[in-house]
Amino acid sequence: MSPIASSSPLPPVRVWDIGVRIFHWSLLVAVSVAAMTGFFGSPDSVAIHLIAGVAIAYLLVFRVIWGFSGSTFARFRTFIFAPSVLIARAKDMLAGRHTRYLGHNPLGGAMVLALMGVLALILMTGTVVLGGILKQGPLAFMTSYATGGLVKEVHQALAFGLVGLVSLHLAGVIYESVVGKEKLVKAMITGNKPAISDVVLPKPAAARPLVALVLLALFSLSGIGIVASLAARPGLGVPVAAVDPLYVKECGSCHFAYHPSMGPAKLWDGIISHLDQHFGEDATLPEATRAAIASYLAANSAEHFDTRISHVLANANPDDPLRFTATRFWTRMHREIPASVFTSKPVGFKGACNACHSDAKAGLFAPQNIDIPEGAFK
Repeated sequence: MSPIASSSPLPPVRVWDIGVRIFHWSLLVAVSVAAMTGFFGSPDSVAIHLIAGVAIAYLLVFRVIWGFSGSTFARFRTFIFAPSVLIARAKDMLAGRHTRYLGHNPLGGAMVLALMGVLALILMTGTVVLGGILKQGPLAFMTSYATGGLVKEVHQALAFGLVGLVSLHLAGVIYESVVGKEKLVKAMITGNKPAISDVVLPKPAAARPLVALVLLALFSLSGIGIVASLAARPGLGVPVAAVDPLYVKECGSCHFAYHPSMGPAKLWDGIISHLDQHFGEDATLPEATRAAIASYLAANSAEHFDTRISHVLANANPDDPLRFTATRFWTRMHREIPASVFTSKPVGFKGACNACHSDAKAGLFAPQNIDIPEGAFK
């Protein structure tokens, strides 16, 4: 396409079809939600973050399909330019020269591809983080906690990179609006832009929405099936066996029976070896019972699992090494919860994990499963 500058107002023409406009504004909403919950959200906002991520994935798949089945200016062939054209466009901008394009200009087209590429990488790294750290999603069965933690750094770096790209995109919109006198925001709402005289237009193409819907449906059916099948597999290093009934009977009769993966062997040995001084109580058990429980705890301590909780609670507080609630992680994660919540009737005390975490008995502690009882707030 060979653009020719023009300042004469001409009747508007339809440039952005409904597919492009829905994609643009839906992506704006989904990315905004993902960014807000990712940068500023609390642990229980993970569910919303994941929903936004899934929405972004669907939108990207749709845009790829629409890039081959949409109308003329929705197609990739109309806004993918050679590097030399991108450089020439940048030089023109620096020199104060402006040339209008009916569709995306070279730098605008490159930005579309860059944004889609970075978003795809964010989705891929996010899936690895989800599998490694939270042991959820299609990659949980093969991703270690250490890998999830490492990729989380990449995921966060890409998120900041996306912020930079979005800033450049907005700067480009402002430049085109001020220097080029183009109403780009209005055009993305109405789909119309002023025509350009004496311009060689790309080969026209009609939108094929039925083809796009069929392809999107096929992707959904196959994708959901594959993801569901992989996600159903046990997470790498996740407890799958039921908690020992003897342990539950003896320890759960007085308080919540903590899953053994929540503490390292050293912690359990420190507790089970001094039951006569059990946090101010005498919890002495018959030696055979004590030995059986000690053996179970040692065989199922944090060292034998790869969950988030088995890692973060392993760093005991030197001043109070036998309490989960004294660890730095527990303190940080609960710092915004009023002290009255822990003493309320629905909760009882700080160590009553099962009062707010529905999956505490399994030792999972997924952020989506946090629900502080309503009656705990006074």
